[in-house]
Amino acid sequence: MPTIAVLGGTGPEGFGLALRWARAGETLIIGSREAQRARAAAGKITQDVAGAKVSGAENAAACAAAEIIVLAVPFEGQAALLKQVKPALRAGTIVIDATVPLAASVGGRASRTLGVWQGSAAQQTAELVPGGVRVVAAFQNTSAHILNGSDPVECDVIVCGDDPEANQIVRALAAKIPGIRALDGGKLENARIVEQITALLIGLNIRHKGHSGLRITGLPATAYETK
Repeated sequence: MPTIAVLGGTGPEGFGLALRWARAGETLIIGSREAQRARAAAGKITQDVAGAKVSGAENAAACAAAEIIVLAVPFEGQAALLKQVKPALRAGTIVIDATVPLAASVGGRASRTLGVWQGSAAQQTAELVPGGVRVVAAFQNTSAHILNGSDPVECDVIVCGDDPEANQIVRALAAKIPGIRALDGGKLENARIVEQITALLIGLNIRHKGHSGLRITGLPATAYETK
């Protein structure tokens, strides 16, 4: 089983994903700028999940020890983090980008996205990582609040990427979280649409005081198969 490094694993989204995968039996490394904070977050998961295979490390060390890397960091820190860990990224590694360029990161409204020169946050990641690293966009529309609970996550995860094998691996990983259905969203360039949906969901949550997710209807059951 591949090791998954969750960069930003001390934040709500990253911690929630790590918690859910720990419950599913995955091997995880929590990544943070400070190794002590990462180890503390890992300790919280081991207290919650008996037999959890989770540890904590500084971001670059976490990347060096993992085959799958999840970016669950605020957009304003994305580029700097990728430049820092770039030497630790190897060809064949899968980078799952859950970043959303929300205007809140520069003092604007959380229910609006910023324009990204490359087209999307995920495409910016693809530009910054070394050649041979496979970038897949996913989990932008998944509620951090729900992930950190124990109820099923009633949400479809739309997976976008240019490497079909990597897309399938990420879809299978998403489907290990109870309640989630994983859909092939096509090329990485489609990530810009998925990122914008996040801002819409945040606006709905603010107006209605909820924790909304996304469900796609009208597709055959085979669309959700991950094997």
